[in-house]
Amino acid sequence: MKKAWSESLPAIQFRIARPTHQLQKIIEFYTNGLGLEIVGSFKNHDGYNGVMFGLPDVDYHLEFTQHLNATPILPPSDDNLLVFYMPNIEERNAMVSRLESMGYYAVEPENPYWKRNGITICDPDGWRIVLQNSNGIFKDIE
Repeated sequence: MKKAWSESLPAIQFRIARPTHQLQKIIEFYTNGLGLEIVGSFKNHDGYNGVMFGLPDVDYHLEFTQHLNATPILPPSDDNLLVFYMPNIEERNAMVSRLESMGYYAVEPENPYWKRNGITICDPDGWRIVLQNSNGIFKDIE
């Protein structure tokens, strides 16, 4: 059995889940564009299809679901972000180039902090992804 995070939060796994109305485009963006691995998927489970991407494994993952009768999902505010910290700027820039070749271009972040070392790109549903050139959280805050 996996070890719990702490006594006050005895969780052993963390999932961020959100709906989409264009699952195939989401799969292409997160696999071909960002390079995440699919760690699970399902079809017609109680009327839903879905896919899970590991971050970097199944202990932390993103799940996207699409109802079989999906209607367009409105994007959140411009300050709802998934931030990926990437210490190697060449690798980050290669990822940005790959996303641009797929038709996903940088957008202006709402919070100017993310312009310092980051590039913000919207996924197919309009959710914002920040590719931050940094060694990790809190190390780039002044």
